[in-house]
Amino acid sequence: MELKNKTILITGSTDGVGRVVAQRLGAAGARVLVHGRDATRGKAVVTEIEAASGEAELLVADLSSLAQVRRLAEAVRARTDRLDILINNAGVGTAGQGAKRQVSADGYELRFAVNYLAGFLLTSELLPLLKASTPARIVNVASAGQQAIDFGDVMLTRSYDSVRAYCQSKLGQILFTIDLAEQLKGTGVTVNALHPASYMNTTMVRQAGVTPWSSVETGADAILNLATSLALDGKSGLYFDGLRESRADAQAYDAKARQQLRNLSVDLVGLAASKEEHS
Repeated sequence: MELKNKTILITGSTDGVGRVVAQRLGAAGARVLVHGRDATRGKAVVTEIEAASGEAELLVADLSSLAQVRRLAEAVRARTDRLDILINNAGVGTAGQGAKRQVSADGYELRFAVNYLAGFLLTSELLPLLKASTPARIVNVASAGQQAIDFGDVMLTRSYDSVRAYCQSKLGQILFTIDLAEQLKGTGVTVNALHPASYMNTTMVRQAGVTPWSSVETGADAILNLATSLALDGKSGLYFDGLRESRADAQAYDAKARQQLRNLSVDLVGLAASKEEHS
C-alpha cells in the first residue's frame, strides 16, 4: 500500500510495539497521529518521526476514561478530514499473578475498560471519518491469550484474576472485530485483529514478571501486515497469529455472544443515548 498522504492513528504509540509501528509508518511517508498518556514520551516519538523527515502529531488521552476517549476522537476530527487507518494498540497487561482488581475512571474493570471498551468507543466515534476515507482499515491488536467472557460477571467482581481479566478483554477485541466486519460489509472499511508476537520486549511484559522472548520489531511486522499489505485488500473479520491467519477462541465465532457483547458495550459507553442526543 502506498502510504504517502495517508493519515494513520495508532493508540499506545509512545512505547513498545506501537512506537516502532509509528516510526515505520512515518518513515514510509504517512501522516502519523501519535497517541499516548504521557506528553513527554509522546513528544519524543513525534521528534523522532520528524527527524526522519516524517509527519507526526501528538494526541494525549488516558483511555481508562471514556470522556477522554471521546475527546481523543474529537481531537482527531479537528485535525484531519480523513483517516485511512486506525490501529487500536493501547493496552494494560496482566501486571503478573496476584495483581489486585483495579477500576477505570467510569468504575469498570480496568483491563476490560482500556483493552476493549476504549477501542470499541473510539472506533465507533471515528467510523464516519473512516467511511469517508475509503478504502480504510481498522487493526485491533489483541492477543493469543484469550478466555471466554463470562457475561454473568464481566467485571470480575466475584473472583478476580488479572490474567483472566486480560485474556477476556483481548478476546472481547476479537468478538468486536468479527461483529464489526459484518456491519461494515460493502462500506470499503475493513477490520481485522491479531496477536502480534508472544512476550515481546515491552514494558507490559516486563511488568508481568515475564522474560521477553520476542522482539517488538517482529510484532510491528505483523501489525503492519494487517495495516498495509495489498494481499489483505477487501479482507475483513479475520484473526491473525503473527503473519498467519489463524483461529481465535470458539466464543469469537458465536453470533449470540457477539451480540451480547455489542449490546453490553453500547450500554456501558452510553452510545445509544449519545446518538439520540445528537439526532
